[in-house]
Amino acid sequence: MPESLSLRSTPDFFATTPVTELKGVGAAQAEKLAKLGIHSLQDVLFHLPFRYQDRTKLVPIGATQDGNEVLIQGRVLMADVVIRKRRSLICRIEDGTGQIHLRFFHFSTSQKNHFQPGAIVRCYGEVRLTGLGKEMAHPEYRIMESAEAPVEAALTAVYPATEGIQQTTLRKLSDQVLKLLGKSQKVAELLPAEVMHAAQWPSLTEALQYVHRPPGDAPVQTLLDGSHRAQQRLALEELTAHHLSLLKLRQRVKEQSAVPLAAESVLEQQLVAGLPFQPTNAQQRVHAEICQDLMQAHPMLRLVQGDVGAGKTLVAARAALLAIDAGYQVAMMAPTEILAEQHYHAFIEWFEPLGLRVAWLSGKLKGKKRNEQLGLIESGTAHMVVGTHALFQEEVRYRNLALVIIDEQHRFGVHQRLALKQKGESSGIAPHQLIMTATPIPRTLAMSAYADLDTSIIDELPPGRTPVKTVVVESSRRHEVVDRVRHACREGRQVYWVCTLIEESEVLQCQAAEETAEQLKLFLPDVSIGLVHGRLKPAEKADIMDQFKKGQLQVLVATTVIEVGVNVPNASVMIIENPERLGLAQLHQLRGRVGRGSTESFCLLMYQKPLSKLGRERLDIMRQTNDGFVIAEKDLHLRGPGEVLGTRQTGEMNFRIADLLRDEALLEDSKQLAEVLLEKDPVRGERLISRWLGNAAQYGEV
Repeated sequence: MPESLSLRSTPDFFATTPVTELKGVGAAQAEKLAKLGIHSLQDVLFHLPFRYQDRTKLVPIGATQDGNEVLIQGRVLMADVVIRKRRSLICRIEDGTGQIHLRFFHFSTSQKNHFQPGAIVRCYGEVRLTGLGKEMAHPEYRIMESAEAPVEAALTAVYPATEGIQQTTLRKLSDQVLKLLGKSQKVAELLPAEVMHAAQWPSLTEALQYVHRPPGDAPVQTLLDGSHRAQQRLALEELTAHHLSLLKLRQRVKEQSAVPLAAESVLEQQLVAGLPFQPTNAQQRVHAEICQDLMQAHPMLRLVQGDVGAGKTLVAARAALLAIDAGYQVAMMAPTEILAEQHYHAFIEWFEPLGLRVAWLSGKLKGKKRNEQLGLIESGTAHMVVGTHALFQEEVRYRNLALVIIDEQHRFGVHQRLALKQKGESSGIAPHQLIMTATPIPRTLAMSAYADLDTSIIDELPPGRTPVKTVVVESSRRHEVVDRVRHACREGRQVYWVCTLIEESEVLQCQAAEETAEQLKLFLPDVSIGLVHGRLKPAEKADIMDQFKKGQLQVLVATTVIEVGVNVPNASVMIIENPERLGLAQLHQLRGRVGRGSTESFCLLMYQKPLSKLGRERLDIMRQTNDGFVIAEKDLHLRGPGEVLGTRQTGEMNFRIADLLRDEALLEDSKQLAEVLLEKDPVRGERLISRWLGNAAQYGEV
């Protein structure tokens, strides 16, 4: 390390000093480090270990157990190249308490020559029990000059790495920066000092030193599960940075101008008056919250959560009519063609009697038909536009877009939502945003991933809905399930039969659905059976769905394409094959396709043996509750936030040390700290975001 480095002192020394100032980092190495987001000394400090290895004590070979990661030392008995299924170098060592084999599949002649009989070797790796006895495959090792050489004084940090960057490299770099940190430099404290002192948090310098190089007497399990006070100190700062970035995104949007809309509209009143039912109290409450937002001269940013069948589409339609009555356009985006078509038909049914034009746009719409719809949108002839992500493609031009409605937000992620928002900005106004989801979002995720949105909950189902009874059956009882289908069809009811496969291959999923449909036709010759899967053309899919809605088909065999958006009140039985392969949220969505009428409805979960502990837990939860919010919380704890949010969303929320589940207790504090920084010290807030999110801090900017 250049001596001059330790002499320089600026408040942001670590943030402003490039990593190339460190010993051993040339242009080629800097390029590799950049792939890990390491550009400055600060980036080295905040490239945090994701686990630890305990090399602070030697474990007798005789005391090691299968699956243990341990440091051992022994004398070489033999080393030989063995050719069985593949060529490998096997070395046997012993320490007086037992023997173990070291196995290397990739090795050189000089490496083989290291292991001379009698040489003392110290190695670290995972112990496995094999036909040969105890074995370590590819351990890290050193040939020792003395059996008495000291062991490591601290736990060994393991860092996220990339091709061409080894753990030893990352440890050497962090050694250099930690030396500076302890010697002449302090890393900038960016969280409010009075709050940190009051809560008795360690200083940032102390926390970083501890996490990178835990002392030999550190509580190993506490560090391994991430609950050590030093780790929690860093997690608090990281959560604050993420929360702050979302608050700033929200602030930027709120600073834009939007069209203030009147809370009353003749069109909206006509729609409600013509409904064959009264909106629920929950729908009325959420509508009032939306109206309050729409009256403002800055954009609404509201998330509406409601369980399957709670009536979110009607809430969206009423909001849309407030904008349309004021002379503006509305766009509604859904993640799949089936769900988008469902909304399209609902809006035609509600809006055309009011003299309004609804346009349709999807990626599969081509040629003349597509150009016709684009013309309707650009001219303003189309009051309402419904479609998939095709709505925000470059060629789509809106005349005066004032409201954007997005269904199932977690399927899109922030980027796509904001891309559609920009469509309204060409006219100098930012559209209001209404986001809906039938996948209830646990409070933990709502506080972190959706901090830029206000939240409304429709927590009441329309009258006449009957709770769905869920039954778990083993696949060997398939014939009983087929009898249940026959009985339901004889009573004039309709049935969904959903096929799932663990493979991602759409071809295999479709194949399974086709085979199931053929089998059911053999078992139930008097029943009309249809088949829907992702490889059908949109027109074919729409035709089969239409036949099912009209009651011309009694059983619909499908892949999970029917997960959301399908509404057939006469369907009262849902059969899901291999439910153990789906997440709770998806199972709940599928179950929500039945129970939409007044008839008692059933969901049969037909699983394959053997069932894993996790699979059994999921199915038990489905049997115990119909409450989407309870299911969402359970789903979060079983699968973790990455799975629940979806990759698009979590790709924008990669945490270095924080864990949304483990650190839930820190969320409230991080929220308050973020609000304080935004209001009282925005410059310091920007530095905090830059420290933790780097380029990802721009994920809100499209």
